[in-house]
Order: sequence, then C-alpha cells, then structure tokens
Amino acid sequence: MPRQSYQDQLGALRDDVLYMSEVVLERLRLGLDALEQKDDDLAWEVIEGDDEINEMYLGLEKQCIDLLALQQPVASDLRFIAASFKIITDLERIADLATNLGDYTKDAERDLFPDVDVQELGDMVIEMVEDAMAAYENEDVDATFAIAEHDDEIDAFCDRAGQVVVRDLIESQFDAEGEDDEVERLMADVSRLLLTIRDLERVGDHAVNIAARTLYMVENNDELIY
Repeated sequence: MPRQSYQDQLGALRDDVLYMSEVVLERLRLGLDALEQKDDDLAWEVIEGDDEINEMYLGLEKQCIDLLALQQPVASDLRFIAASFKIITDLERIADLATNLGDYTKDAERDLFPDVDVQELGDMVIEMVEDAMAAYENEDVDATFAIAEHDDEIDAFCDRAGQVVVRDLIESQFDAEGEDDEVERLMADVSRLLLTIRDLERVGDHAVNIAARTLYMVENNDELIY
C-alpha cells in the first residue's frame, strides 16, 4: 500500500507539472495578444497573474523535495523527479518572460515594424513548449531531438527579425530640425521590439531545456543538456 501511494505521488507530480505548463502557456498567449492589441487590461492580467505562477512553482518545488527526502528514490524515479524540478524552473522563467510582454505593452505607443511578425514567432515558440511538454508526458525520446533541431529555425527567425529592425531604423528619415522626443520615441519602440524578440527566443531555449531534461529522464542521456 505505501508503494502504491508513492507511485500515486509520482503521477500527481507529473500531472501538476503538465497543468503548470498549461497555465504558463496561457499567460504567454495573453502577453502576445496584449502586445499585438496594445491592450493595457490584458497586460495587467498577465503581470498580476505572475504571483499565481510563483506560488504554483513553490508548491511543486515542495512536492519534489518531499519525494526526494521522504521516499529516497533511485534510478529512473530519481531522474524523473530531478527532471520535473528542472522543468518547473524553466516554466517559471517562461512565465517571467510573458510578464515582460505585459510590461512592453504598457510602454508601446506604435508599431513601426510591420515586417516583423511577432505573433508568428510567438506561435512558433509556444508550439515548441507544447511539444516539449508532450514529450515529457509521453516520455518521447524522438521528440526531444526534433525540438532541439527546431530551435535553429527559431534562432534564424530572430536573426532575420533583428536585421529588419536595424534596417528600418537606418532607413527612417527625420527632418533635420526634427524634435528630439520623436527620435527618443523611435528608439524606445526599437528597444521594445528587440527585447520582445530576445524574450521569445529565450522561450524557445527553455523549450529545448525541457526536452533535454526529458531525454535525460527517460534514457539517462545528457546529450542535449547545455
């Protein structure tokens, strides 16, 4: 009976980690919507919701610690708990990046770069995280390698987007007697967009981390951990 209870606890941990990923991804989607629509209400919803994610993280951290301390797991169970702990850390950081999108929304005044599709990039990294969590749930080794390879596509997208921003900035023409605050507003928007691109690229990196920990969990293979 105690052994069954232990297995139930492991199953509950897996379910709770998966639930946390769903909440985090929903916050990330809200952050992207807020940025696209310049919706301050959505932005505040994402920002204020970060406390819930932090509490969820702390609760899951305690679950992991209790399992390690009270059950003293070995072999595959130990790797599962360790991987789960690392994964919730990546999820918490993704939630922080979603909060950043809320902050950028409050500061944004205009969208000067229609050639940079932030929503497309956001959809790509969300799909990566979803795939990584599915690999964790199903212990799918092949999927972990596919996710890591997909990260190269994300990096290339971000490189191209950054080049577009710099190109448009250089090509922007201002009157010689233009006001300084106009230039400052442009620079603020450029900075905001570059930070957005960087943060979404980091979400992709966290997806790779999740895939790497899953591979280690299933096969004791640290090939993707970096």
